[in-house]
Amino acid sequence: MIRWAYAFLDRPADRFETAAEFWTQATETTLSPRRGENGEFATFQPATGDAFLKLQAVGGPGGGHLDFAVTDVRAFITSALDAGAAMTADHGDWAVLRSPAGHFFCAVPWHEEQTRPAPVTGPSGVRVRADQMCVDALPDGFETEYAFWAAVTGWESQAATLPEFSRVVPPPSLPVRILVQRLGSAADRPAMHLDLACSDVPAAVAWHVSLGAVVLDVRPKWTVMRDPAGGVYCLTSRIP
Repeated sequence: MIRWAYAFLDRPADRFETAAEFWTQATETTLSPRRGENGEFATFQPATGDAFLKLQAVGGPGGGHLDFAVTDVRAFITSALDAGAAMTADHGDWAVLRSPAGHFFCAVPWHEEQTRPAPVTGPSGVRVRADQMCVDALPDGFETEYAFWAAVTGWESQAATLPEFSRVVPPPSLPVRILVQRLGSAADRPAMHLDLACSDVPAAVAWHVSLGAVVLDVRPKWTVMRDPAGGVYCLTSRIP
């Protein structure tokens, strides 16, 4: 039923332009004209292929969310509710829902998006692809959240190499997959953030730092970053 997926970067409204400037450079895209009642939405347009990354101005600290473009919005909504979603706002031809862990996602009409953009090439030839949304779950809700995303998407479930992660992987033609992460404690705040696959993580980190990002944490297989608008994301050692 899902024909395309969009990853949204949700950033504070007063930092919208800062986020737009950073992410257009980091993804080698151009920004569409702003739209929405308050100009709160914009799309990152790639040089080739169909867009899949968008920016939204929000109140609060922001984070991320997913939009699923489907052929039958009403049928998808019914399926999502049956899988455990909660309705937040039903606009008829599209809707905002929440996962069991409280993460927002949207059901929207498919507009024949079908071509996945190529990875971008940064300085030193590093190849980078924004391709994954990491979904946090509290320790006692991890299995429920993982099962929910597998059910609502119908995508393939895959265990990761580390026990605190599990993946939900779409067909190769779709641009965004889902990684469900078990948080360390109930005190952590569940959120969604973007992950980027990198051919060389240190080179990608250096590139993003030159654009204004800050390193928050370095792990063996990924580095946690903060963009100039305050949003957290990760650069990971996966094949772009």
